[in-house]
Amino acid sequence: MAVVRAGQDLNNARGSPGVVSWREFACGWGAAFVNITVTYPIYKMIFRQMLHGVQLNQAFGQIRSEGITYLYRGIFPPLAQKTISLSLMFGVYDGTKRPLVEFFGMNEYAAKSLAAMAAGSVEAVLMPFERVQTLLADAKYHQKYRNTHHAFRLIFIEQGFKELYRGLVPILWRNGPSNAMFFIMREEADARLPKRSTMVTQRTQEFLSGACIGGFISSVFYPINVLKVTMQSRIGGPYESMWVALRQVYNERDRKLRNVYKGVSMNCTRAFFSWGIVNSAYEQLKKVIY
Repeated sequence: MAVVRAGQDLNNARGSPGVVSWREFACGWGAAFVNITVTYPIYKMIFRQMLHGVQLNQAFGQIRSEGITYLYRGIFPPLAQKTISLSLMFGVYDGTKRPLVEFFGMNEYAAKSLAAMAAGSVEAVLMPFERVQTLLADAKYHQKYRNTHHAFRLIFIEQGFKELYRGLVPILWRNGPSNAMFFIMREEADARLPKRSTMVTQRTQEFLSGACIGGFISSVFYPINVLKVTMQSRIGGPYESMWVALRQVYNERDRKLRNVYKGVSMNCTRAFFSWGIVNSAYEQLKKVIY
């Protein structure tokens, strides 16, 4: 009876099979909040490199010349988007994967991939936040849009709702496959790496594991983010395809592939710390909430 009761308690803590656990959503939300507040200034420098194809010192010079007032300008959209996005990412993934494995007997890796793709597609609903973040981070729109609410209202009035989803295709190409890589690599690392004897060493291992995985994946998908930023930095006009945007970026950057990757080192550094923070904070929150 004690063994049965213990199993029932564990199921109640984790959520019954086929039932989405709110705890996964809460852990993802908290991990994203910690991450965004720490890494936003780094993101802003990377954004300038993506958009203008400039060196790191030039991007830093742009932001420095604008002053501290504009340093955290545009943080609300990624804070709102990423907290909800990571909440959905972890929650939808867990709520989709477990039924596929436990009810339908699907292969574990196939279930992980399908669940990750589903989570990535759901996350894309939040794309308007990413769209507005792009505009607020671009210096040429500093005078046009005062803040997040003003940008949303003006875009909707002047261009319509569809304009908020400009650049959706590259986001879908990025979200699903990158989620699948992240969850599979993360769970493999968790299963294969030894459990550490102290909290400090265990947290350090979780940080480094998430950091290495995040840095690698962000570098693989960096060109898609460049295309996304290029497409989303425009207001109005025709909706260009990814391939049109790719040709434009390639031509504008002296027809050299390495110029398309400008900013990738800084982006990898940001992703290293960002996903290290996310993974470590997520695991710590799981211990508190479960």
